[in-house]
Amino acid sequence: MPKQRVLLVDDHEVVRLGLKALLDRHPQFEVVGEASTAREAIEMVGNTQPDVVVMDIRLPGTSGIEACEEITHRYPNTRVIMLTSYAEDEMLFSAIRAGASGYILKQIESEGLVRALEAVGRGEALLDPAVTQRVFQEVRRAVKEEEASAFAHLSQQEKHVLLLVSEGKTNREIAKALFLGEGTVRNYVSSILSKLGVNNRAEAAAYAVEHNLREYIST
Repeated sequence: MPKQRVLLVDDHEVVRLGLKALLDRHPQFEVVGEASTAREAIEMVGNTQPDVVVMDIRLPGTSGIEACEEITHRYPNTRVIMLTSYAEDEMLFSAIRAGASGYILKQIESEGLVRALEAVGRGEALLDPAVTQRVFQEVRRAVKEEEASAFAHLSQQEKHVLLLVSEGKTNREIAKALFLGEGTVRNYVSSILSKLGVNNRAEAAAYAVEHNLREYIST
């Protein structure tokens, strides 16, 4: 089985030496080079073609995140694990957007780093357990924002009408429930279809259910 080729990038020599000493104890890895700056790292990726780059997120000059983005764009077969001392949300999500396959803290145990390298080498994505919950929280927040924006153009009354449409109510039933005239309800329904860009009540109802309208109704 071919060895996993690893490039180490950190501006502190002692960190690189420690990582190399660790990986040299495991025959499945081969450290093909070391770099202390992002520019050096990008050049060395081109020269050595590593499978995985273990890169400090904070580097002098060009950051590790910027280097990650360039490496993953220019060398799509090379994966990048970001290594950092602190679990900072801004850095975490910037690294993910830059194409990093892994994000781990320097406090990780040696066997944890080995498992991370093996996982990323298999094509898996990996996050340090200390930051995983933050990612899920951010994803949930983004989903909530997307759902809320789905109804941003509807008035509160239109949301109430749409909710009743999604429950299969007729215009007459909606009018009775909201103390409106049937003609007013028809106008509301027409406006809702137009604002949502759907063709009929069934599509409007499906849209309401898909985006969890009930959660955005003020009582």
